[in-house]
This record gives sequence, structure tokens and C-alpha cells, in this order.
Amino acid sequence: MRTALCAVLALSVTGCAFKNYSPVKIVSSMFGPSPGQLIGTVSSDEPQATLVGRDILQRGGNAADAATAMGLALAVTLPSRASLGAGGACLAYRPGDQNGGRAFMFLPVAGTADGVGMPHADRPAAVPMLARGLYLMHLQYGSAAFSEMVPDAITLAANGINVSRQLATDLAAVQVPLLADAGVRAVFARSDGKALAEGDALVQTHLSGALDQIRSMGVGDLYNGALGQSFVAGSQKAGGGLTMPDMRAAIPSERLPLSVSSGETQVSFLPPPADGGLGAAVAFRTASSSDAATRAQASVAGWRAQNGNHASGTGDDLTARAQAFVNAGGAGGGGLPSLPASTSFTVVDHGGMAVACSLSMDNLFGTGRMAGNTGIVLGASPARLPQPLYAAAIASQGRAFRAVVAGSGQNDAAAVTGIAMRQLLAGQTPDAHPVTAQGRVNAISCPHGLPGDGATCAAVTDPRGAGLAMGPR
Repeated sequence: MRTALCAVLALSVTGCAFKNYSPVKIVSSMFGPSPGQLIGTVSSDEPQATLVGRDILQRGGNAADAATAMGLALAVTLPSRASLGAGGACLAYRPGDQNGGRAFMFLPVAGTADGVGMPHADRPAAVPMLARGLYLMHLQYGSAAFSEMVPDAITLAANGINVSRQLATDLAAVQVPLLADAGVRAVFARSDGKALAEGDALVQTHLSGALDQIRSMGVGDLYNGALGQSFVAGSQKAGGGLTMPDMRAAIPSERLPLSVSSGETQVSFLPPPADGGLGAAVAFRTASSSDAATRAQASVAGWRAQNGNHASGTGDDLTARAQAFVNAGGAGGGGLPSLPASTSFTVVDHGGMAVACSLSMDNLFGTGRMAGNTGIVLGASPARLPQPLYAAAIASQGRAFRAVVAGSGQNDAAAVTGIAMRQLLAGQTPDAHPVTAQGRVNAISCPHGLPGDGATCAAVTDPRGAGLAMGPR
């Protein structure tokens, strides 16, 4: 099955507040419920991406449809952390799934050259994995054509958006080196030469064209077709050093998650190489929140010391080794260097299907350069920087959904994910000001049954951030 999926992927051309609600039943036809209905709930670090996910659910899509559309929307609304040049990992679950669902790995991949022998590759780029990873997840869990998940992102790029607080903060943090690049400056600078600020208009015409090409020609066009050739040419001109063989060879994978039991509840976590899930599992098993924050980082540091910054091995072998590490209590001493920024989002639909994703550019705005006229901000090569913490968890009981959490926030992403999941399962609201200084969480909890059966659920995004959590109107 995995080999067949890889072949398909290689060849395809085709408010911030905790909110209670009682979801309504899904309608029978895709993209055609009664006006004003919302079938499920969404939460993300970026409000406009949340609105896209809400609209997909409102039109009858399932959680995987909404998550796919949200990931593509983030490529437009938060390119500092999630452009099409980004990578990441998703955890997906539907009621009845054995082993707590499936994990989809599409972490950034270094080019084979990575600047070696390429005189102009002064800022090696990562192979863009976001579109391919979302495609694999959607292939397994989605309910409609992948092409139907792209138009919202196209509209946002073509018509323009208002810069969110999160994007404005990221722009301000790196504006001097970022705006030194003419291609980036043309998109992200104001007429006075300063970076766009919160509320400013951001129009990305070239990016809308790239997204429209993906919609009409399929994800494979970015890796095997004309769009891929334009991207590679733009990458090389921008010092990224990527080649078409690099693009074709980078394939996402599907794996079993890590698993921790808590009474009758099973909690699944992202497995390595997304080792933030390993840290989150250790944090979940640690009773004290202050100890959990320390042990999560120490465990990831210990795992990386044993296995390397970018652990290798077959999927099943790597997951088995990580599961044994978690079962033994994790830790191992040491600390982590300052890690790259990330972003996250969660979705649950009417039937209890849940998806949690964590995305990163391996650096704010990746290489700080754009791939020519594709409008795609290039992710940074993971060979040059430590790997960010991709962290997500989903809890189920008796093959029914209970809670989903995804974390971001550099070094504290794993800890806040595990701590928040433990709090949700204890019937608590995740701490508004948790012990993790940088950690940010997006979470959804349905503790009393499936949403489609009228159970009361709740969604939350960290109030210290600029995200949005939404349930039905």
C-alpha cells in the first residue's frame, strides 16, 4: 500500500476564547448544507486560515478536507512559517481507526547538493513538502477532490488579505535581512520601504498563479512538471541550489503514531522524525507541568543525541525505537539549542474525524528569498539548522474521538502539547498562561461523545497568541 501511495505521489499531475457548542448533523451532499451551518470546529494560529477551515466544514467537507484547505491557506496568510516551501507533519484519526490513527511525515528535505559545487547556492533551500504532504493525508482521509481544496488559497492570494498580527510580528522580527532581497521586498514591503504592518493589504499575484497551476494540473506539477521547472530555476537564481531530481525524490510517508494509554483512553502522538511528538508523549506522562516542560526538552535532546538531529531508519523501526524510549520514561539529559519557529492547527468534523498539523519553514521566512516568479518563499535547508519540534496528539476512547492538540512555539511546542492534552482529559481548560514560556496550543475537546451525536465540544487557541478557534454560529 505504501509503495503504491508513493507511486501516486511521484507521478500525480492531476477569538481566542474557549467556546462551547453542539454541532449539527452533516448534510448528505458535499458542499451543499443549509446556509449558516457549521459542521465541526477549527482552531489555528492564524485567523484567516481558521475561517477557511470553517467554510470547508460549513460546505460539507470533512476534517481532512478542512485541514488540507487550511494548510494551503497558511501558505498565503502565514508564509513566514508555512509557505508552499515549508514542511511538517499531520496526525489524522477517524472513529474506528486502529492504533489511534495515522501520522503523515512531510518534513523539509535538504537538496542533494545543498550548496556543494553550486557557486550561487549561498542560501541552500529545502525541497518544498507542504503540498505533497497534504495531498497524501487528503488521499487517505479526504472526502472530495484535492483540487476543490485549493480555490480558497487562490482567492486569498489573488484578492489580497489583511496582514495578521502573527505575520506582522514575524515580519518585524526579521525585516532588515528579509527586505534585502528584491523579490521578497516587492511583496512584503510598504511604499516607504518598511515591512508590512498589521492590517496592511498583502496581494500575492504570482503565488495565486502557482496555486492555480496546482489546482488545474495537480500537485505533481510542482515536482515533475512546468511549475517544478519554474520553481527550480527560481530556487537556483535565489541561491537555493535545488534541482529537479531533488524535487522528484522527496516523497512524504505514512506511519503509525506513538501511543500512550491513560485508563481506557488511548493518546496518539506524532512519531519521529517528528520528534516533538516524542517530547509531547513524555510531557503527557509526567504529572507535574513544571517537570513536564523540562523532561520534554531533555527527552528530545536525549533522543537526538542517540539518533542524530534528523533520525533515520525505516518508519516501523523508528517508531518502535521511539515507543520503547517513551515507555522507558524518556529524558537523557542535556538541552536543546534555540529551535526554528512553527505553526499549528486542529480540526474536528461532525463524525469525530480529527486532524492536527504542525508546519515550519525551518527558520522565519526560510531562506528569506523567493523562488522567482512562483511567489513561493523558500524554506531553509534542514542540513544547516536544528529541526523544529513538530508536535500533535489525538485522544480516543472506545474507538471514539475525545480530544486533539497541536503545539507550536519553538522549544516549548512539545511540552505544551503534552500538558494541554493531560489537562483536557482531566476536564480542565488548558492553562491560559502555562509554564511553557514560548509554547502555543490549538486544541479541541469532545469529552462526552461524538460531535454528530449532539455532544458538547469545545475549541481553544492560546490567548497569548493571535489565533482563532471557532465552533458553530
